[in-house]
Amino acid sequence: MRRSYWRAGLFGRLDPVLRSWLTEPDSLTARCQRSCVDFRVRLLRYDHGRPLADEAAGCARGRQPAWVREVVLECDGHPVIFAHTTLATTAKGHLPRWMAGLGNRSLGSLLFSFPGFRREAIEYLRLDHRHPLYRRAAAVGAASPTLWARRSLHCLGSECVLVTEVFLPEISRLK
Repeated sequence: MRRSYWRAGLFGRLDPVLRSWLTEPDSLTARCQRSCVDFRVRLLRYDHGRPLADEAAGCARGRQPAWVREVVLECDGHPVIFAHTTLATTAKGHLPRWMAGLGNRSLGSLLFSFPGFRREAIEYLRLDHRHPLYRRAAAVGAASPTLWARRSLHCLGSECVLVTEVFLPEISRLK
């Protein structure tokens, strides 16, 4: 995969509901919980892996091994967000232990409730079938020709975790 060009802002015409989810400044987990009756986080993967080519500038420097966590957020039985998180294996503080113990709980519940986390700027990218995250997200939910994603670094002291969220088509049914 060649390097993707994440952007600081959204571009093109977007459905207003999707735009509101993409630009949500607070926890997507909390918003999902407010938008549906039955909210669940389903853990798909948590293990060592290589960061994607376009994550090399993020928290996992270069293509060194990282902890990779992937989950799907479901509202009323429908997958609405696929989340992909990377954390450098060299991280030695709280984050590796906390991530290992999350299981089917949301990382967002930790990032937005524990004091001291700071969020860096949000970046956006429209994914298509050539991007590995598109393929992973499409495997858990209905896909369209393109899927919007956003990502941001969340840092606690010197440790940072890169969180990428891919919005599945069912997100548009939530208000």
